[in-house]
Amino acid sequence: MNINRVYDRFYSWLLTFGPKLILAVVILFVGLWIIKRLRNWLNYILIERHIDPSLRPFFVSTVNIALQALLVLAIMQILTIQLTIFAALVGAFGVAGGLALSGTLQNFTSGVIILMLKPFRVGDNIIAQGQEGTVSMIRIFYTIVTTFNNSTVVIPNSKLSNEVIINLSREGKRRLDIELKFNYGINFGQVKTILENAIHSNEDLLKEPPHRIGVSGIDADGYRVMINVWVKPHGFQDIKMQLQQAVVDDIKNAGIKLPGM
Repeated sequence: MNINRVYDRFYSWLLTFGPKLILAVVILFVGLWIIKRLRNWLNYILIERHIDPSLRPFFVSTVNIALQALLVLAIMQILTIQLTIFAALVGAFGVAGGLALSGTLQNFTSGVIILMLKPFRVGDNIIAQGQEGTVSMIRIFYTIVTTFNNSTVVIPNSKLSNEVIINLSREGKRRLDIELKFNYGINFGQVKTILENAIHSNEDLLKEPPHRIGVSGIDADGYRVMINVWVKPHGFQDIKMQLQQAVVDDIKNAGIKLPGM
């Protein structure tokens, strides 16, 4: 092998590609520095605009990856590296990945919608997918609900964004309804007085909106009385049981028998 010929070829290659290589290295370091500054700036903007903490890392990392990919493509163009095969491979993997992860991507999109529009928040009581409980965690792909019997339910976000959700906490109060039945021989005025006393003795009930007591139905063997009171969303079941127990005890102490008792 002629050493001079090898040297000449190397020298020729260096003259041809050396400047491009130096330029590519410079652009790489400058680009990485700019991307780092942009990432910090974007994170600051998201914090200032009070974007949900669960979304901030995703947005920042997505922008970071996209900018790094563009930087790599720019460097490959400077080095005159052919991108045809590379683009074909990326496209093929993209199609295959999209088909394989279609359900996951749907959950991801739904998670972003939930975190942005906030149909419910962590701590809200909701009814969704036949489950009633407290939202304990909202993630990009799923939401965790802790039911009132302390079961952990993991619900895919696509189910929550495409179907009905009942938010029991959004309005800040819930109406508690209790219906009782009495014989026609029992005076409604007496019943109403007993129920009023039971309601006023319960400090957990809200004063506004005002409660209601009235005849809700008339049957052949008696009439039905409905109680409407307002309570806070949290502790709804506990207050319901307390009030029902107080109502039953006061009615029995007054010598009034409920049907079946």
